[in-house]
Amino acid sequence: MGQRTIILGVLNVTPDSFSDGGLYADPRAALAHGIEMVKSGADWIDVGGESTRPGANPVPMHEELARVVPVIRSLHHQFSTLPISIDTTKAAVAEEAVRAGASIINDVSGLRFDPRLAEVARRYRTALILMHLRGRPETMQRKPFARDVWRSILAGLRRSIRRALRAGVRHSQLIIDPGLGFGKTRRQNFEILARLDRLQGFGLPILVGSSRKSFVQAVARGEGLGPLASHGSTSALARLWPLVASKARRGKPVSAATVRTLQTGDAAATVAAILGGAHIVRVHDVAALVPAVRIADAMLEALT
Repeated sequence: MGQRTIILGVLNVTPDSFSDGGLYADPRAALAHGIEMVKSGADWIDVGGESTRPGANPVPMHEELARVVPVIRSLHHQFSTLPISIDTTKAAVAEEAVRAGASIINDVSGLRFDPRLAEVARRYRTALILMHLRGRPETMQRKPFARDVWRSILAGLRRSIRRALRAGVRHSQLIIDPGLGFGKTRRQNFEILARLDRLQGFGLPILVGSSRKSFVQAVARGEGLGPLASHGSTSALARLWPLVASKARRGKPVSAATVRTLQTGDAAATVAAILGGAHIVRVHDVAALVPAVRIADAMLEALT
């Protein structure tokens, strides 16, 4: 839907995000990291104040607002034309974020948790990202998984789109996200990456977030697609990004080989998403992923 893939830089201002929780909880550190991502090639920044990692508990509205609003306001002041999205499932948080400078609402629940988010998007004419999520973050990797993941995704996104349109949101405001890692098995996540073209029937921009997801980490480190030991369990190899973040918070050195392997896995998954039809990729390591995005875009351009 565009001449090149849009790079969305992730800015988590949470103490418990699955991959970098606590690194950017201080507003000054968050702003510095946001500026760094923009200079490295991010087209927009996604600010989130509530972790949606598996097992995460909800955050009170006032606490989420205190985390995200100062950062969004500072980023908007620094880059007045920079698209900023607010990653939230709460209408009140979304509205305050938009007033502070956000122009996109990123709802991982696809309007299931707070349908009033659609009203905020309609009133302020913001873009609205609708993601597919089975269950809730605190339970999504413990409940039985869908037997047919594509049937679940397509039906769920249709419901989300209908809710948005009924609320008065225009079709042109919508972006869809299949929700990699949100209530899916490892094999199902790779099924989604392999058949992203199935989303093209919606005629909407497709956003894919595979960055730092445990299913990518595990395979990059040598694991297969087999089922996990139990619902919600993750292997030691699949916990490496959280380990990297934890060491970084304590000022401890991290093996360059470990980071390189994880970034290579993220790059491979990102390229697969772009070649499969993603128009927007959500990434944590902007500088490391920009070359991979350029290669994928060049391959697509060569086909035209």
